[in-house]
Amino acid sequence: MNSFDHRNRVAVALLVLRLTVFLVMAMWTIDKFVRPDHAAAVYEHFYFLGGLGPTIVYSIGVAELVLLIGFVIGFAPRFTYGLVLLLHAVSTFSSFRQYFAPFEKVNLLFFAAWPMLGACFVLYYLRDLDTLWSIRSSRA
Repeated sequence: MNSFDHRNRVAVALLVLRLTVFLVMAMWTIDKFVRPDHAAAVYEHFYFLGGLGPTIVYSIGVAELVLLIGFVIGFAPRFTYGLVLLLHAVSTFSSFRQYFAPFEKVNLLFFAAWPMLGACFVLYYLRDLDTLWSIRSSRA
């Protein structure tokens, strides 16, 4: 395999990671607009931020949406990929209680956060190689 094939395979793999991480995070962002009360309850339960009204939840959703659009198009990857990694790390670690009781309720689903955290790390760490379908590249 020549070096071009190797780089192309890496670029395709990173694109798949970027698109799938975007999909998950976009669903969490959309939840803030569709069910702001649910999003506020999540912030209160996991992040200890109570009393968030719909306006604040919508504002958080708008900020996340702007970040995720930048992320999915590959804009300023040091910043956008880094913030996505940070946001998901906070989300993953804030759920620490669920990891101690994996077989209660739906807690087993929380373990899906770990491979996604790994994907976010890989995207940040290899951000200079993630150029396919990126505004930094003319290849689409």
